[in-house]
Amino acid sequence: MGLNNIWVFAQTANGAPTTGTLELLTKARTLGGTVSAFVGGDGASVAAALGEYGAVTVYATGDLGGKLPGVAVSAAMKVVIDGGNAPDLIMFPQSYEGRDVVSRLSVKLDRTVLTNNVDIAVDGDSVNVTTPVFGGNVLVATGFTGSGPHLAAFRPKSFAAESADGDAAAVVAAPVPELGVSGGATVTAVHVEETSGPKLDEANIVVSGGRGLGEAARYEMIETLAKLLKGAPGASRAIVDAGWVPYSYQVGQTGKVVKPSVYIAAGISGATQHMVGMKGSKNIIAINKDKEAPIFGIADLGIVGDVHKVLPKLIEALQARA
Repeated sequence: MGLNNIWVFAQTANGAPTTGTLELLTKARTLGGTVSAFVGGDGASVAAALGEYGAVTVYATGDLGGKLPGVAVSAAMKVVIDGGNAPDLIMFPQSYEGRDVVSRLSVKLDRTVLTNNVDIAVDGDSVNVTTPVFGGNVLVATGFTGSGPHLAAFRPKSFAAESADGDAAAVVAAPVPELGVSGGATVTAVHVEETSGPKLDEANIVVSGGRGLGEAARYEMIETLAKLLKGAPGASRAIVDAGWVPYSYQVGQTGKVVKPSVYIAAGISGATQHMVGMKGSKNIIAINKDKEAPIFGIADLGIVGDVHKVLPKLIEALQARA
C-alpha cells in the first residue's frame, strides 16, 4: 500500500524554512502520498515556500507565546493525530529542536523513534531507514513494524533540496492544548552568534583548520583563505576543544555535517569523527605534512607539506588575482 500521508516537522529561521526542512520535504515527495508540514508558529508566512517544495498542507500552532517549542509542538501534533488525521510517517531534522519534539511525541504516542538516519525507503508496507554506525563505515538498515505514525529523524545534508514548483500550501490551525506544568518553562532570551559570509553548513566552499596549525593565532590564515574564496571557515574538534574557535565552527560527527563543492582540510589528520562530517564533499583538498595522515585516504588532491608554508603562498596568489 505504501504511505498515504507524510508529515515533515518544518523549522524556520528569519521567516523562512531552514535548508534541512527543504531537504526533508524533497525526500518526502519521493515516498508517495500527500506531504504536509507541521510548523511551530505562524504558518501563513512560510506557506508559499513550503508549498514550493511539495507541502500541500501546513499545520501551524500559531504564536507559541515564548513556550518551549518541543513541549508545545509535540502536544499540538498529538491533538491532530488523535483527531483522526494521523500520518503514516513523520520526518524530523536531526537538530536540537527536532530531537526535542520527536522525543516528547514518542512518549505521547508510545512509538519508537529511529534517529541519526541518512536515507529512507518504502517497499509496499515496509518502511526502512538507513543509519551510519562505527563512524560512518557501516550502514545499517532498520525497518519499522506495525502501523504508523512512524517517527524518524535525519542528519542534515542527507538529501538534496530541490524545488517542486508547487503552489502555496493550505494553512490549517493546530492550536497548542493546555500544557499544565510542562508548559511552564518559557524562552527568555536567545543568543545568536554574529557571523559574516555564508553559513558553514550551507557554504559552497569550506576551509577547515586543525591541530596542525600549531596555535590559535594561526587560525587567522583559515579565516583569510575562506574569505578570499567566498567560503566559510571550519575546524576540527581538537581545536574547538582547545578553545581556539567556537563550537559553531566544528565539522564532524558531533559538529556540523557539510557537503560543499570544495572542502580544504589544513593541518587536519583525519580522525574518523571529523571525516564523517565532511567526506560527502564533492572535492576534498588535504594539506598535511604527514604523508600517512588518514585524511589523504579520502582526498581528491593531497598536498604533503607544512601548512605554515602552503597556506601563505595560496593566500598570496589569491590576493594577487583579486
